[in-house]
Amino acid sequence: MRKPYVPLLSLLSCLSFLLFLTSAAPARAADNGSWSVYPVSSAVAARPYFYVFADPGRTIQDKVVVANKTDGPLTFRLYAADAYNTARDGGFAVKSPGEKMRGVGAWAVLPKDRVTVPGRATVTVPFTVRVPRGAEPGDHPGAIVALDERVDKGGAGVALGVQRAVGARVYLQVGGPALPGLAVEDVQVVHHQPLVPGLGDSTATISYTLHNTGNVTLAPKVELKASGLFGRTLLTRDLKKLPSQLLPGQRVRLTERWTGAPQFDRAHVRLTATAKGTEESAKASFLAVPWLPVALVVAGTATGVWLLMGRRRTRTEGARGTARPAPTDPYQEVGRAAGG
Repeated sequence: MRKPYVPLLSLLSCLSFLLFLTSAAPARAADNGSWSVYPVSSAVAARPYFYVFADPGRTIQDKVVVANKTDGPLTFRLYAADAYNTARDGGFAVKSPGEKMRGVGAWAVLPKDRVTVPGRATVTVPFTVRVPRGAEPGDHPGAIVALDERVDKGGAGVALGVQRAVGARVYLQVGGPALPGLAVEDVQVVHHQPLVPGLGDSTATISYTLHNTGNVTLAPKVELKASGLFGRTLLTRDLKKLPSQLLPGQRVRLTERWTGAPQFDRAHVRLTATAKGTEESAKASFLAVPWLPVALVVAGTATGVWLLMGRRRTRTEGARGTARPAPTDPYQEVGRAAGG
């Protein structure tokens, strides 16, 4: 019996929407080779994304273009979605249609939820963004998404299918105080070293969470510093594997590999994260000890102590065996002294 194909919208988010970052098509349209989605050009120039500023209670109108690059017609589900950072690497992704929306996905209204685009043609669709009066100030990123609801079959022996989608980013900023905030959380260090010092490499894997605690999108930078005993500097490094945009409220778990970590030291690791208007640090420590030599020393010391205690016990027992017993009758001892 053949297994059913299951659409994977989460996989879609991780793959298709990363095109937002890499596309080189006109107007930097989000593009997967078969279709693209992008803002309608302004009177001045093509726009890479939707940049919208609105105070609470305002209504904004705009238009999105869906371009079909294939020879035949394509039908898409058109919807607005909230954006988030992927947990794996902090990439820009958007929610699937069935998920709860709180920002752009809830406030953007499209005149229809499906659109058919003829082959080698484009369709322009107007939409409206109604910002609630009680909307929180700050950034509310999202996208207008064109989803092909057909399920592409997986390869041979794979029982999963994939739905593809492309979306144009919407950077919506609601008027009010801008409050940047960044936290470094849950710093952990896992240390690996050879059993015998010098016979292999010593490495440390540093994991930590970057958390945008404010209401604006951040471009974080992180500096890693490690020090040893007596304050010696062991490592100073600017980390590269960071999200280019850390969205408000989002957390991303990241790791950094340290090759050449100490093999005999007490190391202190400090991570300092900075972004415009905010800075935060956190630290962790680990003990680098060559456990095999230490275990041999401990075992040898324990054996020496055990042998030494055994010798002392033997001497004590021997001394007790040759000692003259004390008299049990004091009158007998006195009599002997008088008679002598």
